[in-house]
Amino acid sequence: MLKWALIFFLVSIVAGFFGFTGIAAGAGGIAKFLFFLFLVMAIAVVVFAVIVGKKIF
Repeated sequence: MLKWALIFFLVSIVAGFFGFTGIAAGAGGIAKFLFFLFLVMAIAVVVFAVIVGKKIF
């Protein structure tokens, strides 16, 4: 999921550079959503691992 967020971020940067502001804004919004979704899921996994008491890695 983090990989897709990075891909959409790069698409947003490239589209913004070439003047496609609508595409850049859409790709940036998708990248932001995916990043925060990844962050919430990562925190949930860490909290669950602490509750269970086992090592994550």
